[in-house]
Amino acid sequence: MKISPSEFNYTQFPGKTLASKLIESALAYKTNPLADQNKGKGKRLGCIFLNPSLRTRVSTQIAASNLGIESVVLNMDKEAWALEMEEGATMNKNTVEHIKDAAGVLGSYFDFLAVRAFPTLTDKSADMADEVINKFIKYTGRPIISLESALRHPLQSLADQVTIKEKAKTTKPKVVLTWAPHIKAIPHAVANSFAEWTLGMDYDLTITHPEGYELDEQFTQGAKIEYDQSRALQNADFVYVKNWSSFKDYGKIHHTDPTWMLTENSLKNAPDAHVMHCLPVRRNVELSDEILDGSRALIQQQAANRVFAAQAVLSHLLDI
Repeated sequence: MKISPSEFNYTQFPGKTLASKLIESALAYKTNPLADQNKGKGKRLGCIFLNPSLRTRVSTQIAASNLGIESVVLNMDKEAWALEMEEGATMNKNTVEHIKDAAGVLGSYFDFLAVRAFPTLTDKSADMADEVINKFIKYTGRPIISLESALRHPLQSLADQVTIKEKAKTTKPKVVLTWAPHIKAIPHAVANSFAEWTLGMDYDLTITHPEGYELDEQFTQGAKIEYDQSRALQNADFVYVKNWSSFKDYGKIHHTDPTWMLTENSLKNAPDAHVMHCLPVRRNVELSDEILDGSRALIQQQAANRVFAAQAVLSHLLDI
């Protein structure tokens, strides 16, 4: 069956109803990863990477394999031609192939594609338009799964919600997204997506960060914003640690206050809090060893759940 790209592109929060179904599907696949091992037989997934990856790359390939889908990975920055993204460009510089030509070819080879592309953190308008992922959608004629874009990281956020579902003791846990220091400017995609999904699942979300690090309001509307980390963390059930650069002063680092690193002392008023991070993590910069190696940490569980989150999405695509 040919899948219409207009029916499903997995690039953002799909709404609570479908999100809940995907979470339950992921949990079912976690119990029995090979339950549908022939479901995708004869289908091909193109995994297109314009940026580095570890968990996203491996988990997506394993998820495809679990469903019988053949996956092909292409590193565009190393194994293929440099892509030109600008419409009407005179290609007399470093780029060799236009996105509309490359994407059209890839669309003829694959049943669906998964694309990873980071923001520039310099051109705010282009990043906010999510140009790379949207041009693949436009020119491939196939459904697109976002493996992280300038704005969002939905497969990561689905895995995060699977992890919360496994551990939550209440139907409306207190979830805190806390900024952490870092040595370089970091994109907003993970923080945006986590906020979007957590609010979409109707959880109690508090976002805490120093002044000047406010995220785009389209992702945080409905969350409590708290500039005092210790106050935000009080009685938290889940604490998601992530750095991001300034959104208003786009891509800039205002400061890297080390007191924002999460430690056991930070959680003295949250005795039952679980700690989450998407990885990779700068140890003893964003998170202390005592947290990462302690009983609070859900980091490895999140990473393991990446397989089943991707598998749930691919299985849903196969059903369309």
